[in-house]
Amino acid sequence: MAKCTFPSLRFGVMSPERAPAKGFFIAGTDTGVGKSIIAAGLLRALARHGLRVAGMKPIAAGAEETPEGLRNEDALMLRAASNVEADYATTNPYCFPAPVSPHIAAHEAGVEVDIGRIVHAFHQLTKPADLVIVEGAGGWLAPIDDTATMADIARALGLPVILVVGLRLGCLNHALLTRRALEADGLELAAWVGSHVDPHFARVQENLATLEQRLGQPAAAFIPYQADVANLMEEASLRLANFAISV
Repeated sequence: MAKCTFPSLRFGVMSPERAPAKGFFIAGTDTGVGKSIIAAGLLRALARHGLRVAGMKPIAAGAEETPEGLRNEDALMLRAASNVEADYATTNPYCFPAPVSPHIAAHEAGVEVDIGRIVHAFHQLTKPADLVIVEGAGGWLAPIDDTATMADIARALGLPVILVVGLRLGCLNHALLTRRALEADGLELAAWVGSHVDPHFARVQENLATLEQRLGQPAAAFIPYQADVANLMEEASLRLANFAISV
């Protein structure tokens, strides 16, 4: 089984108008790289350490109609891993039926995304929770309306970022561009996880070594293709939980 390690992490420096960080923002180099599984694993580990934790999915595109309304699979996964109860609308303020880019889904639903509403929901979660784990949608600059992107949500929340790197051809460029963008937005890369999503991706170890050298820190975890993700995330999540408790 692949060994998971976790580097020394630090919370980012908040601007004077921001409240101190109370969680992490889980970003990805793209969609479908494992953000939800990693966020849920982290929530469960923090809960086992006795912390009150809540997951949040600010915007979800791709949902099923239920008697209670639209429900997104990733948001439900985060709720199941949380030990703080919250209304679904607080966990997932914007939920759209079509599995497309958030800005297209919002337009088709006739909804204007209000980042202030997302920030308000986040603060509602921080009241009963020690930490809130926020999962983004798509990549760092995924559009959420005609002008704003997922980065604007991350910047408004001001949380340290855990970057999930989907290991496939092009991941070096995607990871380095994402780091440059998030740092330009005034946020800090707290850690990164390598998620092997393409079984045909060649030179995995060489690419991981390049990422560690260029990103300046070892991978918090490496998830092999079709591995027992739950077991692999156990160690990495517990290490991050130990760090979060010590802050």
